[in-house]
Amino acid sequence: MQATAYTYDSETRAGSVLLDDGTPVSFDAAAFDAGGLRLLRPGQRVRIEVQGEGEARRITLVTLQTF
Repeated sequence: MQATAYTYDSETRAGSVLLDDGTPVSFDAAAFDAGGLRLLRPGQRVRIEVQGEGEARRITLVTLQTF
């Protein structure tokens, strides 16, 4: 799934993305670390993997979108 980086805190390595429909979804340090990234800037296109539905939905992986 693709999204756009919305927020990122380099100290906690947590943040949020906006799905293409505008829905914000938060991610934790474990999801950020799983992608092997060192930095994330708001506006960057990312690829995410999610588990769960609705309120239980959570991001498990954040990586940069490559073409």
